Amino acid sequence: MTRALVTFFAFACLGFVQAQTMAPPPSTAATPQTSAPVKDPVTASLRMLLPRSRNNILGAITAMPADKFTYKPTPDQMSFAHLVVHIIGSNNNGCAKAADIPAPKVEEVKETDAKDKLLAAATASYDFCADALAKMDDSKLGDSVELFGGRQGPRAMVALGLASGWADHYAAAAMYLRLNGILPPSAQPKK
Repeated sequence: MTRALVTFFAFACLGFVQAQTMAPPPSTAATPQTSAPVKDPVTASLRMLLPRSRNNILGAITAMPADKFTYKPTPDQMSFAHLVVHIIGSNNNGCAKAADIPAPKVEEVKETDAKDKLLAAATASYDFCADALAKMDDSKLGDSVELFGGRQGPRAMVALGLASGWADHYAAAAMYLRLNGILPPSAQPKK
């Protein structure tokens, strides 16, 4: 019995390895890519991620009814409006620090502000990020900068924090929407 199991396992592994190394049939083979290496890959990647984050976050803010901006899933969690205020600050400060340019001088928003004002400020923060990332390249990513909480680290950590923050912020916004019976923008049926 043991010999049979060993033999079966050996053939199963061999079959798996062959399946992983065989070329796909011509009908499913991907077109070979012959593009040159990407200049400034970190910055280019942030620029690629920005439109998706912008569409999802601004779509989530738009979808949330104004009377639900005070909604908190639990008493210990932030309100939806507080999340929006956090996103605005994170975009303005994070994009400025990643691109090594001054943060924009903007009117401070509060979670008690109206939905329209918060949406306008969030839109402006994404506009600022687009402008900042257009001026950015990867040459300064190794520079030491002050990170969150006063710690020092490479500017690249700010860039990574932006990307992960965009994903985290949208995940939270999507959860708040779903808990209020609203389908998040990324879950909407394709038109």
